Amino acid sequence: MFDIARIVLTVVILGFSAVPAYADFNKTHATNPKWTPHARYHVVWQVASYIGIGLVALGLLWIPGAGSVLRAYLAALLALCVYGGFYVAAASMRLYGGRLYDDNGYPPVPVKVMGRERRIDLNVTVFSTFVLLGLCGVGLVAAS
Repeated sequence: MFDIARIVLTVVILGFSAVPAYADFNKTHATNPKWTPHARYHVVWQVASYIGIGLVALGLLWIPGAGSVLRAYLAALLALCVYGGFYVAAASMRLYGGRLYDDNGYPPVPVKVMGRERRIDLNVTVFSTFVLLGLCGVGLVAAS
């Protein structure tokens, strides 16, 4: 069961490292001409940091050695820090004039919920899914 937990946590780690690299290193973010050069610098820094943190977390999960359960919890904690940062930034947008999306970025997806159209943000949806998956992974580690 521990190997399944590590696989699940690997997917969660890729969710905060590989997915943003794919989604943000393009004209919607890193090369977006409407963003200031400093904002583009910050997104590249952020994603590069997440890739580094992801590599450390993957090493904790998969490099053989003592303390594998503790290392799995540490990898999950690193993921929680990254995903938690996303939710802190989202919850505090009013303080700094933030927004979940740009007009020339990834727009919210319109969906019908009980007959009413709602707009679902892709980041919130994807990252919430990865957080729930991470909780499942931690549960699998605990059950191992």
